[in-house]
Amino acid sequence: MQNKLKIINDPVHGFIRIPYEILFDIIEHPYFQRLRRIGQTGLLNLIFPGATHTRFHHALGAMHLMFTALETLKQKGVKISENEEKGAMIAILLHDIGHGPFSHALESMLMDNWHHETLSLLLMERLNRQFGGELSCAMEMFKGKYHRKFFNQLISSQLDVDRLDYLKRDSFFTGVSEGSINTQRIISMMNVCEEELVIDAKGVYSIENFLTARMFMYWQVYYHKTAALSEFLLVKILERAKLLVSRGIELPATENLKYFLYREKTSATDEDLERFTKLDDNDIIQAMKEWQHAEDMILSYWCRCVIQRNLPKTIISSHPFNPELIAGKVKDTNNFFGIDNGNELVHEIKRKLLPYDTEKQPIYLLQKDGQKIRLEESEDQLLSGLMVNKTERHILTFPRELPFRNLKE
Repeated sequence: MQNKLKIINDPVHGFIRIPYEILFDIIEHPYFQRLRRIGQTGLLNLIFPGATHTRFHHALGAMHLMFTALETLKQKGVKISENEEKGAMIAILLHDIGHGPFSHALESMLMDNWHHETLSLLLMERLNRQFGGELSCAMEMFKGKYHRKFFNQLISSQLDVDRLDYLKRDSFFTGVSEGSINTQRIISMMNVCEEELVIDAKGVYSIENFLTARMFMYWQVYYHKTAALSEFLLVKILERAKLLVSRGIELPATENLKYFLYREKTSATDEDLERFTKLDDNDIIQAMKEWQHAEDMILSYWCRCVIQRNLPKTIISSHPFNPELIAGKVKDTNNFFGIDNGNELVHEIKRKLLPYDTEKQPIYLLQKDGQKIRLEESEDQLLSGLMVNKTERHILTFPRELPFRNLKE
């Protein structure tokens, strides 16, 4: 009989235990193995060469942190059944199962705005049937409907194990030390009060460090101007390809990608889901390599930008760009390339970030007297009060080939 209680060596967390056989069976399933071919951070490796880790890595790390968190809570006297522990670990293991190629960038293009969480739930329903209902508890937690709220919060909140893993993991693989957090310290401060997840008051600075690290990672890594540009280009490439196909133009693509390029807008069918589970980053990369040579100038230009890493020029600002400046760039683009649709190659990209949302599942601190207070109301907090305002950046992108004089804005 096969031993399914394996130990996995992870570069971020060390040894990861698989304490239940059902977890091993899910990890071995083709739906989950596909995550080995879905990058965790899209095209971030164009900026940070080490960022080649996958959703597979992240899901295992999040499962490990969930196990650690639940063991910590049990030691503090919180009653957690084996079924609940198993359910929470399955839920977090599968929380990204619905991610498509290059994750967030393309989910709206391929599945017509079906969010990856919706797809995750549909795939979990399929797996639940295959595993004889063993995922029922996990699905309740994933949907946020489980009667003990702290399980839902560990899976999805402003301080969930998903964020704890991806911050530490992305910091590790990008080499951006500002995103490094002490996950063990944060988890050791977790507690439960009235069935809600809280943090022991003495952990206030660890939580502020977590929020600060997340803010730095967004502006320094995830919303880096070149990262935002490359993600934007992926969307425009697929958008352009779908437009060309709708006009009857043949484009080379793998069978499953071609299916989604030709797919009409409709609710997801069984065939859609089956095709989706066979799609990964490789399909998109292969297509872009082929489409570099497409007759359509816009599509071929964008694909060359990504594949050859000869990306368009960018200017960043904290305010929207002057429409006259944008119009000037469009005119320069038309003149340089001898085209009349230069507006397709000049765009303004916008990114917003609210580091800490005081309304959406606020973080609570548990005081020694058993009372809980919101993080931003604590007398000990130093930074939380400064992270409740949205910050915004605007990025203007235009062809790098334009004459140098046009780059001095």
